[in-house]
Amino acid sequence: MSAFRVVGSTTVAEAGFLSISELRVDSPGAESFTRHVVRHPGAVVVVPVAADGVTALLVRQYRAATEGEILEVPAGKRDVHGEPPETTAARELEEEIGHRPGTLVKLAEFFNTPGFCDEYTYLFAALELTELDGPRATSAEEAAMTVQRVPLADVERLIATRALVDAKSIIGLLLTRALVTGAYRGMEA
Repeated sequence: MSAFRVVGSTTVAEAGFLSISELRVDSPGAESFTRHVVRHPGAVVVVPVAADGVTALLVRQYRAATEGEILEVPAGKRDVHGEPPETTAARELEEEIGHRPGTLVKLAEFFNTPGFCDEYTYLFAALELTELDGPRATSAEEAAMTVQRVPLADVERLIATRALVDAKSIIGLLLTRALVTGAYRGMEA
């Protein structure tokens, strides 16, 4: 339990699925201060592993925040109230790459940028994929994305050459490679 305590919160802006709150915080030394926090519904990240067990299926898509295309693993926000993360993960795979997972293995949970945002992410590896008729894109970015096969053995090279710069993808690919090689010890329940 932290000695810091949020004593007040005011929503100062709303934009789509995001909002910004101004928090009043009391510190252990009785000092008060304010912080601005971006409120996010949370996300899922899924690393789909091809039948060969050594290749991941990534997507290359336009991201307005980077003003360009970026290589990343399938991911999406948890925007269906009460939906379990595993269900969201399976839906995102169908929408983005047109595959259904036979098995989802939870590899990690993490805050993406806790310095200013409460986004909490669930990370899965998707194994035993079934190919569907194709992706069911739900946005302009998804409609234009392409699927790219990436050998898990190439992850460090992709990071070093800046071909892979998305943090959730880096974490996901490294943990998935550890899973398929037997080096991953698993999350504690």
